[in-house]
Amino acid sequence: MVASWREFWDRDNPIYVNARHKARHYAGLAEEMAALVPHPGAVVLDHGSGEALSADRVAAACGRLLLCDASPRQREALSARFVDRSRIAVLSPEDVAALATGSLDLVVANSLAQYLTVPELDACLATWRRLLKPGGRLILADVIPPDLGAVADAASLLAFARREGFWLAAVLGLARTLLSDYRSLRRKLGLARYDEAAMLARLGAAGFRAERMSRNLGHNQGRMAFVGRV
Repeated sequence: MVASWREFWDRDNPIYVNARHKARHYAGLAEEMAALVPHPGAVVLDHGSGEALSADRVAAACGRLLLCDASPRQREALSARFVDRSRIAVLSPEDVAALATGSLDLVVANSLAQYLTVPELDACLATWRRLLKPGGRLILADVIPPDLGAVADAASLLAFARREGFWLAAVLGLARTLLSDYRSLRRKLGLARYDEAAMLARLGAAGFRAERMSRNLGHNQGRMAFVGRV
């Protein structure tokens, strides 16, 4: 049994029901991220990047793409995958903290806030605020509101799976998840949840001019996305 979310993400896990699910998730997310890039020379940080299977799509839209993940295993795989991509660099959270002030145009943190404690999120917000240039933006996405339960998440996944052609695999995958340590870890550690007002207040306290976006990144529109401007 794993003891923390960081440990959970540092090994194989049941989050993706099959290869198509994983591929379609990352492809869709990359398209949305690429559309957020402010100009072709922008320096973009994807913080909590995961496997970033379609990072090439984002890198093609910007000048430099920085992929950050807390998992050493994930960083090793990312470095191997993009070893010949001069526009893509793989960083640890400590590497990100050491970047020069005002060196980034865009930060995207998707599906990250729920796995951080409040002090950890505040520390990230302070770092991102320092690193963003004047006029830069933070996109904090996939934030879970207090009233969104596992049933709603499952329904959103099944709708996505039906559209993308892996519905049966999703049904079987949800059943496997019920038997996995993800469910017990979610019950033990919980997921951080924020209502809209609380997240806007937290972003404001970190020095951002913030608002909720009209759509979340990814398929789950029960969750929220926010933009913070410097």
